[in-house]
Amino acid sequence: MQKTDIFSALSDPSRRDIISLLRQRDMTHGELREHFDFTKPTMTHHLQILRQSGLITVERKGKYKIYSLNVSVVEEITAMIINLFQKKQN
Repeated sequence: MQKTDIFSALSDPSRRDIISLLRQRDMTHGELREHFDFTKPTMTHHLQILRQSGLITVERKGKYKIYSLNVSVVEEITAMIINLFQKKQN
């Protein structure tokens, strides 16, 4: 996982919306598509970028793929941003 990949993945508003939905609960590809006016290939593309950046994970359960937010990566990015803008104490 490269941090530039994460920020690139987050640069798209639709992908940020996908992450917001996955923050609420794990979802299948179809459940996520219900919230967007995307074709199946477009949703697959967005999910692939999010997976490659490490922001989400996928687990196969029977015939379904369940997408989840990768909380550890989100926590790592949050800490990095806080450290970046935190005032240094003398």
